[in-house]
This record gives sequence, C-alpha cells and structure tokens, in this order.
Amino acid sequence: MATIVCEGLMKQYDGGQPVLHPLDLHIDEGEFVVLLGPSGCGKSTMLRMIAGLEEISGGSLSIGGTVVNDVPARERNVAMVFQNYALYPHMSVYENIAFGLRRLKTPKTEIDRRVHEVAAMLNLDALLDRKPRAMSGGQQQRAAIARAMIKTPAVFLFDEPLSNLDAKLRAQLRTDIKRLHQRLKTTTVYVTHDQLEAMTLADRVILMRGGRIEQEGTPTELYRYPRTIFGAGFIGTPAMNFLDASVKRAGEGVTVAFSAGRWQLRGKRFQHLHDGQAVKLAVRPNFVRIQENEKVDDTLVLNGAVELVEVLGAEALITVDYSGERTTALVPASSVPHTGDHVRLALREHELHVFDVASGENVSLDPVDEAAVSLSTPRPHTAPGVGVH
Repeated sequence: MATIVCEGLMKQYDGGQPVLHPLDLHIDEGEFVVLLGPSGCGKSTMLRMIAGLEEISGGSLSIGGTVVNDVPARERNVAMVFQNYALYPHMSVYENIAFGLRRLKTPKTEIDRRVHEVAAMLNLDALLDRKPRAMSGGQQQRAAIARAMIKTPAVFLFDEPLSNLDAKLRAQLRTDIKRLHQRLKTTTVYVTHDQLEAMTLADRVILMRGGRIEQEGTPTELYRYPRTIFGAGFIGTPAMNFLDASVKRAGEGVTVAFSAGRWQLRGKRFQHLHDGQAVKLAVRPNFVRIQENEKVDDTLVLNGAVELVEVLGAEALITVDYSGERTTALVPASSVPHTGDHVRLALREHELHVFDVASGENVSLDPVDEAAVSLSTPRPHTAPGVGVH
C-alpha cells in the first residue's frame, strides 16, 4: 500500500489549453478513491499520469513518498485495469494471469501458488484452462483484475473497467471489486462517469469538471451537501429537481417567487439571500411526496397534474406538470396516482437547496453542515484559483 500525493499536478498538450489544471490531491494509504465526471473532464488523463502512461506537464506526483515524475511506468509498482480487457487471446486464463510473473522470472511453484490464490478470490478456479473467447465479459474482466492483482502492487488503478458490461454484470463485478478492496486494503484509484459506481464503491469521491476538482468528499457528503449546480445535477438517481426563481425581500422576510407561485423561507440559512437575486431551487425526488393532510409550517407545496408515471419496482417516479414546469417525486408504487390526476406535492424546507445562478454555488448550506463536512473530509490544498468551487 502507498499514499499518492499530487502537488500542482497539471497536463497540457503542445502549448494548448490545459487538459488538467494545476491541482493538489492527497490519497491516503489503503483508501478507495473514485475520480468521477463527464467525458473530457480530465479524470482518465490524471489516472494515466499516476500510471506513468502520460507525461506530467507541471507539478509533482509522489507514490509511497517517492516523487515519480520521471520514473517509468514499470518501476512505479502500480497495476492498471483497463476498459477493454487486454487479455492475450491465444493464452489461457492461467497463462494470462501468470504472464507478468513469468516476465519477472518468478519460480514456477510460486507462480502456480499465486495464480490459484488470486483465482480463488475472483471465482476463476474453474476457468483457468479457458481461452478469453470462451468467457463472458464479466469473466474476462475478472481475469484482467486477477492479472493486475498477482503482482501485489502498491496501487490499483481502474479505468472505467465496467463500461463494456451489461447492467447485471456491472452490479456483480462492482460487488467483487468492493469485497476485494475490503480484503486487500490496497490503495485504489478508480475512474468512472457512472455516479452509481462512484457512490457504491468509494471511500471518497473526487468530482471533476473541465480539468478541475468541482467537489470532493464521501459519497454521502456529495449527495447531501452539493456545493454547485453541476454537482447537484450530476450526483443522484433519479436526478435532482431544479426550479428557476428570484428572491424577494421584505424586511427580515425571505420569499422566492417562481412561475407557479411563491414560497416563504424561514430558516436562518436563507437570511443572507438578497432582493432580486436569481436563484435555482433544488430538491431530490425522494424528498418530494404527495401531500394529503393539511400543510404544516415548514412544508413547501406545489399543485399540478401527473404527466408521467414510471414504475421502478417498489417505488414509482411520477412527473408533475405545473404552469409548464415539471417536478419529479419518488413515491411508493402501491399508492401511485394515475396520469392526469391533480396532486399536491410537498417538501420540507430543510430538504431544499438554493443555488445562485451567477456563481453556480449553493448559497443555502447550513454553517453547521459546512463545519461537519470540513471536519470529516480532508480537503486538498489547492493551487491559487483551483480546487473546490
């Protein structure tokens, strides 16, 4: 196991715009960190720089306390699992797994012991004599993971390893990878654009956008305390609801007005909003419910007609139209309304997020929540103008 420390790490091609802006990041020994973000955000570039497959344009990168900027990939003691399985088609699973050790001239008995050991961990015992073409995609990817594991690296690197698999195999292999990390405790950096993978696998998620770190923290922190509109929209399934609004002040009172009406906000975390401020109101669908009883003081209400019903199993996602706007709610499938029914949607004030349109920042995070997040999550030191936005 090893720590990974990036200081002012950046990547730029031929004097063009930076692909990765200078950033600082500290990954603890044994930590499972997921680099999450859309295509082109710099996550795979960063992973390849750690692996030694991309040159570093600026800053420094250390693994296990040693600066490795100029250290060849083969000498970094890291193992990488790629999106395509990269297995030798003419070799059996056993030969593919053993290949790296044979190149190192490891004794045959030691190779045999270690191949069977990692094969047992990944349920490959009965497949060691097969060629890759006779295996499913999930089996091939487990063989690729076994080949990486057998070298007992200080760091595991995964570059979107599940993207070529169907949903059932992704779920199965996700569980295998999680169990593997719990057993081996090897420092792991995992790249994906799938926020479900990030939320289920990570000790810490690094959300990236445009070559910068947008937000980092535990999966729960990114879900509960999104710091930007981008982060709120990218994390969570079903997706966050957004509603355009403006702030109206009358003395100490704070009201947000939108196309279908207005809400009075009483909480202290809204008191710094200023008159005329353009904002986006946001709430997750699982916090929106159908209101059947009388409104209570901290309940915010929307009235509209059910436009769409999507049954997801035990729950259903309903889309409600009001004045041309749409809001979704996750409700029990046993009591789902019908399309065309008029319903009253309700949410509690403490479940509401308010984002400033100009800056994109969450201006409604409770100071107590901010302090809790800061204490529970080690924040990286950032270069000027770079970091958590």
